[in-house]
Amino acid sequence: MGTEFSIFSIFTMLGGLAFFLYGMNVMSTGLEKLTGGKLEVALKKMTSSKLKSILLGMGITIAIQSSSAMTVMLVGLVNSGIMQLEQTVGVCFGSNIGTTLTAWILSLAGVEGDNPFIKMLKPEYFSPLIALAGVILIMVAKSSKRKDIGRILVGFAVLMTGMTLMSDSVAPLADSPDFQKILTAFENPILGVLVGAGFTGIIQSSAGSIGILQAFSAAGGMTNGMAFPIIMGLNIGTCVTALISSIGVSKNAKRVAWVHVMINVVGTLVLLPIVLILDSFIGLSFMDNAANPFGIAVMHTIFNVLVTIILIPFSNQMVKLSRFIVKDSADDAETKPEKIVLDERFLKTPAVAVEVCRSVTVKMAELTRKTIFDALGILIAYDEKTAESIVDNENKIDKYEDKLNSYLVRVSKSSITARDSRRVSKMMHMVGNFERISDHAVNLVESAQEMNDKRLDFSDECQNEIAVICEAITENINKAFDAYINDDLPLAHKIEPLEEVVDNISAELKNRHIQRLQNGDCTVELGYIYQDILTNLERISDHCSNIAGCIIEIEEKTDIHEYLHDMKENDETFRREFRAYTETYFTKLGKID
Repeated sequence: MGTEFSIFSIFTMLGGLAFFLYGMNVMSTGLEKLTGGKLEVALKKMTSSKLKSILLGMGITIAIQSSSAMTVMLVGLVNSGIMQLEQTVGVCFGSNIGTTLTAWILSLAGVEGDNPFIKMLKPEYFSPLIALAGVILIMVAKSSKRKDIGRILVGFAVLMTGMTLMSDSVAPLADSPDFQKILTAFENPILGVLVGAGFTGIIQSSAGSIGILQAFSAAGGMTNGMAFPIIMGLNIGTCVTALISSIGVSKNAKRVAWVHVMINVVGTLVLLPIVLILDSFIGLSFMDNAANPFGIAVMHTIFNVLVTIILIPFSNQMVKLSRFIVKDSADDAETKPEKIVLDERFLKTPAVAVEVCRSVTVKMAELTRKTIFDALGILIAYDEKTAESIVDNENKIDKYEDKLNSYLVRVSKSSITARDSRRVSKMMHMVGNFERISDHAVNLVESAQEMNDKRLDFSDECQNEIAVICEAITENINKAFDAYINDDLPLAHKIEPLEEVVDNISAELKNRHIQRLQNGDCTVELGYIYQDILTNLERISDHCSNIAGCIIEIEEKTDIHEYLHDMKENDETFRREFRAYTETYFTKLGKID
């Protein structure tokens, strides 16, 4: 007596689906960690070339094995202002093509043959070996990268095991008259599209839907004509994730989700009638052939490639239509360029979240650099508007620090690589130093304001001294900030010699100030202001040293205190650069030590 489809078969199928989705999640997470922030870097460097955009979308979707994750990532990038809406259209097309790889991998379940090499292509034979290799890597490997590869292999094995369970559970349906009656309902293509869209919308995984469709096709009784509309429907259903992710985001980010919807809906509305008309008039023989996993993979790829070919020339029109669907409003948050957006969606892809944090940190660094340079400028020539701008910028920098720190803490709790963990640690140190530098900028403004309000002026000698130490600090700020922004480790090594010279200049200027007080050439009131300015300038230089030390400590994995001690005692390069800076700046002060 043959095996019958029963309630236990349904349990097995659901369990298989659970294995499948879990394996896909594990594999996608591992792939995303392995590729790291390169995904977001690649997306930010998007060009206007549609072909490159399509290829990039394909490549990233293949890398992370999830078109939904790709679209969610695009929504987040546009919401954060990192990408423009127009740049995402080609990526969406490429993502749809890239996701078809899953169907090709799953089609291996339908491979038939007695040849040992052919048998090894079947999941039930190669999955255990892949799982074994993955577990060995996870247990034995010391490198986090190799462990990630192990997790990818285990995830893939679990995915294929789930596919096998689903196929085995529905196999008895081949002989079920009731199942054959149900299948006849799918001769209605509209029903096929709706079922495909509905089921994929519920499980939010087009890969899972494709896997189930391939499993059912292996049971027999389903034709290509029934399967093709379902494939179109599941492409529409995968847009549900993008639409959900667009809740509460900027207008342009919502439009990204709608562009994704339009690609799949319009593609179905165009291609389905064409296929049905051709089948009615000239007869497409393959539509009556029995569907199988391989054929479904072929149809899935053909559909997405054809949709791309047909609709890519109308990319601009789709952008305009998305603007019509999601209209602009006067109070749209997008009109506020100072808005700091660290999108929650990036936390699902931590490596991308790390790279986005770095982009925001770089913006904070540039704002801090401008703020401190403005502050140094008004020490020489006071300007009320510049002073107000400095205070306003300091408030913005405070907001940067609050948002970045809280977001980085959440990222650090995610599953990230050792490299990304170091980058997070570096950023947390950086934002603290940037914020403290901006505080000192405000302190300098207060000193300049006090002098302006009381109509006090430094002597020409004092002004020259301030100009010299400000020039040295400007050079050190540029070195420190460029070292971080450009990941320039050699430049970071050049900061400490100049910092030592700034300390010596400050000590020299304080001695000169005391001499002027003793000679009666300076008032006590001006002396206090002068001391405050020197103290703040010296603190700014200290923070430049902290920035460089953090870069060196994290990148070279060394203890910064031991490094600094050894450098000052034994490093001839340090001594040579220290002497050069000393000669340069003390010459400008009129004294060479």
